[in-house]
Amino acid sequence: MKKVLVVDDEESIVTLLSFHLEKAGYEVAAVMDGLSAYEKASFSNYDFIILDLMLPKMDGIEVCKKIRQEQIDVPIIMLTAKDDQIEKVLGLELGADDYMTKPFSPRELLARMKAISRRGRKSNEQEVKQSDIKVGDLLIYPDRYEAWRKGVLLELTPKEFELLVYMAQRLNRTLSREQLLEAVWNYDFSGDTRIVDVHISHLREKIESKDDTNKFIKTVRGFGYKLEG
Repeated sequence: MKKVLVVDDEESIVTLLSFHLEKAGYEVAAVMDGLSAYEKASFSNYDFIILDLMLPKMDGIEVCKKIRQEQIDVPIIMLTAKDDQIEKVLGLELGADDYMTKPFSPRELLARMKAISRRGRKSNEQEVKQSDIKVGDLLIYPDRYEAWRKGVLLELTPKEFELLVYMAQRLNRTLSREQLLEAVWNYDFSGDTRIVDVHISHLREKIESKDDTNKFIKTVRGFGYKLEG
């Protein structure tokens, strides 16, 4: 049975999520502060962590950061309020797999969890050696999860790296936001394409410099993006 850690300081949300997760066949553990969440994640194995942003003792951003620093690769879905756009970006940058804005339906949460699980299964099934990729002076090593430019190792989050590899393997092809969302996040077209824009923006900052005359990532207005080389 898959195990889920639910972290929220609102008892009503913990009760609601626990009910629906258990009904869907998950074993649920719940805590109501960030410090307890971090301790639980450090000493127990979970298949998912549902993590609220605003928590006592340690906020969700710090919990996510510490979990990733310890190389714990459990999928994390962050729960945020509508006006927490900056915190959403920070959470995604620090390694959260997804975020959901309150209020949300438990059914949507379960659908997101299933999408993340499918993506994980695909990764396990495709553990065939992937060819290294060169785009100008950008070197990408899919099997090593490394990208280098001008002799410098780029500090990319897992999602940024996955996005870069997908675009590099389709060099000079225009890719829609929906296409990127489906490929990298495994969501259908009803997903939130702002996730794509956030990751593209931060990927640009990390692989491009102000001195570049030709940029790697081009925006195709009204449609999406393409990686050029």
